[in-house]
Amino acid sequence: MKKRLLFICSQNKLRSPTGEEVYADHPTVEADSAGLNNDAEGSLSPEQIEWADVIFVMEKAHRGRMNRKFREFLAGKRVVVLGIPDDYDYMDPDLVKLIKSRCALYLP
Repeated sequence: MKKRLLFICSQNKLRSPTGEEVYADHPTVEADSAGLNNDAEGSLSPEQIEWADVIFVMEKAHRGRMNRKFREFLAGKRVVVLGIPDDYDYMDPDLVKLIKSRCALYLP
């Protein structure tokens, strides 16, 4: 069974979709992404949280916001703060490297 990774940022425009794309063709994982802002491209849903085996948030603040908004759905979920600031464009090679290196520990 594939491990399900969920990437979260604010707008779901740059960082989290890059995380999803990096692992789109990975043989042992499935990836999805979402944003926490009300006007995000794809807003985080309880169903996505339930689906995920590991939830990667880009910043500590994202974990806090997600906890406040979705606390009842997060019981038993592994949430990892990647510590990646909003300084990158979609699929920026440096962003891709950061995501790969910081997620490696959690991949099958």
